[in-house]
Amino acid sequence: MARTAGLLAAVFLFSGATKLPQSREQLIASGLGLYEGRPPGVIKALGVLEVLAAIGLILPVATGVAPILVPLAATGLVVTMAGAMVVHARRREFSYMALNLVLFIPAALVAWARFVPRAF
Repeated sequence: MARTAGLLAAVFLFSGATKLPQSREQLIASGLGLYEGRPPGVIKALGVLEVLAAIGLILPVATGVAPILVPLAATGLVVTMAGAMVVHARRREFSYMALNLVLFIPAALVAWARFVPRAF
């Protein structure tokens, strides 16, 4: 489960770090048309949440401080991906929904495994 959490952290760190320094127009121009019509503040907030979740998946385990933050971070990602699937469904962006599902499942597994230590 540690590898899964590490992989999720890497994906969300990259995703969040990509959103933070670039404007919405730059993101759209780079091929990420899914941000079209979304407020810039929402995109930046998502970037911050993704970076914080990545940190929350790794840092508590690495330091041994507040390990309860790991399942909470994973649960936050589950909620974020569920919300993303709803947004993409409303916009009929089904390929993005598939990506959200691919990230939702391991995040749910990490949350479950960390909340219930003897789950795996």
